[in-house]
Amino acid sequence: MTNLSSSPIGSLYAHVPFCAQKCVYCAFYSEASSGELINRFVNELVREMEIVADDLKPKTIFFGGGTPSLLNLRQWETILRAMEKLNLLGAEEFTVECNPATVSADKAKLLRDFGVNRISMGVQSLDEKLLGRLGRIHSREMVFKSFDILRAAGFENLNLDLMFAIPMQTMEIWRATLNEAMAMQSEHLSSYEVIYEDDTPLYEQLKAGEFYVDENLACEMYEELISTATRGGFHQYEIANFARDGRDGVSPSQNQIPFSACKHNVNYWRGGDFYGLGPSATGYVHGVRTKNWSNTQLYCDQLEKGKRAIESSEELPPLRRAGEIAAFGLRMNAGWPFTEFKRATDFDLQNEWSSEMDQLTERGWASRDAEKFQLTHQGLRFADSAAEMFLR
Repeated sequence: MTNLSSSPIGSLYAHVPFCAQKCVYCAFYSEASSGELINRFVNELVREMEIVADDLKPKTIFFGGGTPSLLNLRQWETILRAMEKLNLLGAEEFTVECNPATVSADKAKLLRDFGVNRISMGVQSLDEKLLGRLGRIHSREMVFKSFDILRAAGFENLNLDLMFAIPMQTMEIWRATLNEAMAMQSEHLSSYEVIYEDDTPLYEQLKAGEFYVDENLACEMYEELISTATRGGFHQYEIANFARDGRDGVSPSQNQIPFSACKHNVNYWRGGDFYGLGPSATGYVHGVRTKNWSNTQLYCDQLEKGKRAIESSEELPPLRRAGEIAAFGLRMNAGWPFTEFKRATDFDLQNEWSSEMDQLTERGWASRDAEKFQLTHQGLRFADSAAEMFLR
């Protein structure tokens, strides 16, 4: 049941668990698509929206996956018309993740007509051999074609997703991909190092000795990413995220968030509440974290019985939640202004985590002044290790 005792939740995430085929590196919950199950999922996602709609007034919406753009026009229209009826449209930022192989002019127009104003495109690489190596179904040409289709449909906020330290990826290939991405002039760039997760084919290949991980090359590729993106007019605001500012050519200071930053993700990193809908989605609402079942059939079964498909929920003790918020926020270049952290958590970062901040500063991984604490360039590279120190 929804809790209407406080103001409505301003962020909505919806997980669409279908892909044309599973990529070799992917550890997210997703499955190869089947028509009947997708129709059933769409109906139950609408039902889940109906359950929480009274407690939602979205400023940001994000459809991730999986491959949300795999849904056909009729399925998308069902979802969007339901959102219209439930007064869930009109968000300041409405993002849909797209695969370049599944973008059509009709689909782009439909999304734009219903207020979707940001597309995140899973490019990963612009090298044909590496796309095949990752199990991607799109080609280089599809990336450029899809980008043009989205621009023609009126999208003025596009993100390109890239990966580095891919097996067989050389620095020369990485530079070529970055330079081509810069030439596309997107508003946002996300770029992640390949992670070898259990239960993925890529991890099995690594264990079998089919390739090895060159950590030094991965570090060099990350540095190349930062310098190329900066030269290309992007501002890094989080470890893996870069955005243009877009305000009369004025560059943001190091501690400001650029205009084209993903507002939905900033809400995560700043400890905001959000509803998570769809199979495997997590949410954090009114002090309670929830996780939906990572099984589309079971998800649909539960909602058909008129209840949410929640596998687990827990109410986090305030200090533990504050520690998580501290850890997440340190991923951002701006770090944590002390007053903002106090407002988000009711805890004082300087009191509760003083020794941890001292240790990181002494190590050269962080800097601290009277107003804020933030990781240094070196510290951002080891942000996961730094973040662990703040967990309670």
